[in-house]
Amino acid sequence: MITVNLDVMLARRKMSSGELAARVGITQANLSILKTGKAKAVRFSTLAAICRELQCQPGDILEYHESEDD
Repeated sequence: MITVNLDVMLARRKMSSGELAARVGITQANLSILKTGKAKAVRFSTLAAICRELQCQPGDILEYHESEDD
């Protein structure tokens, strides 16, 4: 199971999701899907742009946890 910690990074950087979406060039709806963990995939270019804007590493945003099904 992958957990998305985007809210944590946004809070640390004192940035709104709307501001991040505009800087990255994606819609707020798509950013919301990613933030809630409902996304099935994320493009590396989008992940790279998010990391660039939040000045972080992919591991700061995405975290793997074993689920009961694993």
